[in-house]
Amino acid sequence: MGLKTIFLGEGESYEYSALCMPTLPWTKHRRPIKFYPLDEPLPLLLSLVMGLQHAFAMVGGLITPPYVVARFTMDSFPFNKVELQQYMIVAALITSGICTIINVMKVEIPFSKRLFGRTLFVGSGLLSVMGTSFTFLPIFEISIRSMKADDISGEEAYGKMLGTCMLCALLEVVFSLFPGKLLRKIFPPVVTAVTVTLIGVALTGTGMKYWGGGTVCAEMIWKEHAQVVDSVGPTFQGYPVSNVPSAICSNGQVALPYGSTEYIGLGFSVLCFLVVIELFGSIFMKNCNVILALLFGYFVAGVSSYNGDPYVDTSKIENAPVVDFLWTQWFGIGLYGPAVVPLLIAYIVTTVETIGDVTATHEVSELVTGDKEYSRRIQGSLMADAVCSILASVFTSMPNTTFSQNNGVIAMTKCASRRAGIATGFWLIIMGVFAKIAGIITSIPDCVLGGMTIFLFCNVLVSGITLFGELNMKSRRLRFISALSLCVGVGVTVWPWAFQDMRGSSYTAAFWECADCSDAVKGVRNGVSIFLSTGYCIGSIIAILLNAILPEDPAEEQYYEEEPGRMDWSAIGQKSAYFNAKDLTLNEEEGNLKDDDNEKIGEEEEVNVKETTSEEDEGAAEAEEPKTAAVESA
Repeated sequence: MGLKTIFLGEGESYEYSALCMPTLPWTKHRRPIKFYPLDEPLPLLLSLVMGLQHAFAMVGGLITPPYVVARFTMDSFPFNKVELQQYMIVAALITSGICTIINVMKVEIPFSKRLFGRTLFVGSGLLSVMGTSFTFLPIFEISIRSMKADDISGEEAYGKMLGTCMLCALLEVVFSLFPGKLLRKIFPPVVTAVTVTLIGVALTGTGMKYWGGGTVCAEMIWKEHAQVVDSVGPTFQGYPVSNVPSAICSNGQVALPYGSTEYIGLGFSVLCFLVVIELFGSIFMKNCNVILALLFGYFVAGVSSYNGDPYVDTSKIENAPVVDFLWTQWFGIGLYGPAVVPLLIAYIVTTVETIGDVTATHEVSELVTGDKEYSRRIQGSLMADAVCSILASVFTSMPNTTFSQNNGVIAMTKCASRRAGIATGFWLIIMGVFAKIAGIITSIPDCVLGGMTIFLFCNVLVSGITLFGELNMKSRRLRFISALSLCVGVGVTVWPWAFQDMRGSSYTAAFWECADCSDAVKGVRNGVSIFLSTGYCIGSIIAILLNAILPEDPAEEQYYEEEPGRMDWSAIGQKSAYFNAKDLTLNEEEGNLKDDDNEKIGEEEEVNVKETTSEEDEGAAEAEEPKTAAVESA
């Protein structure tokens, strides 16, 4: 085998032009793409190209949670801990790269067959990438904010969350030991649909906060209310705000109120470029559309200014180290009791997501679902989720889980080879080690980042809606479970202040005012607050409980108009009902009509009367004709 074969491959199987040629929209005929199966020995160049597409497709999503936590939660106004933000991105990229390789390789657990009676694995053995989970973002934000209200530093609070995540990840280890049928019974599709939808609702709202200028200033927008202005007056650069945190959003060296036209316009440029890529982009560009659109918005912000002030702070790039790695910053490992229950629920959520992701990966990889190998991959993927979440805490990063959006990359590139997955992990590690990349990311204005994240987050919402589309929503039971769990989950997501303290006003929520409580009571109160104000936590638990206690819908019988004595009421939205005509009898001997209920059954009610064709009873049959006519009239 020559070098050309190793790097480029041989034959028509490896067509590079199809990946890079632009798309001509509105054309009927398009070039077919060859499918590369799971065990396809891809050449090195194609593996790197395919892996780079997966890395670009996921990089925008996996860096967002740690960046948001580091900048807006661990740090405080004016959010100038740039080194912290950059390190969090470096740690997330390297951790995701290592975990992706583990999940793709599928490592056998020694002595598992002797201990558990079957061979267990870590990893799915599929082209299933792993990255920082969005599921844990709201819990980290609320928990760290609560700890900071008790005079705990952001870094120490983050370390406590890492230790709590390591402990709670053991729950997913337990789930990985369950048989596949039992898991699907505990977490049926309706629970998955509710959970993913609620996560999408919460994240989309967060993306809108970024788009308008930043999440902190968005939550402080009430300070620009006319009544506040009249009582406080302008105190910061002429704007009607009280004290920090304020409703003034800083993007680079530009400071404008939340929702300013300039911020909205920069974020909108990202969405516009997404449309352009979808119309004219090549397969490669479409798979990388999020990162390419983000770079375009970054370029527009870089060449723009407001009264001479730039939107991009280039000093963050200049001050970033050339090379960085894990553990150059350390936060310690602790435990935060109030976050235990919400984190356990979050791991239940990731369990449900992982089962769905592996199933979707099987389908786009053209593999059979439901066989023994499929069950082994479910088990291996759940174990990889747990192990990688524990490793992520050791690596000072947030928990990892499978990334569902990369199934779209497989579907579009028609490449399911494991070699592409290993290459994805390699690229992620490279991006993390060269810290200048993290410097570029941290210099992106929040409004531009918001234009990308609101689209990225809304894809999670669309995934949840898609899962609902696969259910039989005509079922009264499923509609009831969905409606009740979503009404509470969406409600507290849209307006969490019923149970959650507003920013800068700790322990003041009316449902449990606790400013003078003891530390122990405050801990319990914070745990209840986090659980009730996190929509997908309370919504998922409601869905799981209702699914467990509600009986299945009774079997529906099919009724037809031509059946005697039965009427169809389905036209007015009720189940088919009917009148039983057992009590309607015909006394052939006396010719009397007996109606016990004294009600008119129907104007055109038909009663079949058996007639005898025997010549001996012909006279008797003729004598019954008047009686039959009377019945038909009735």
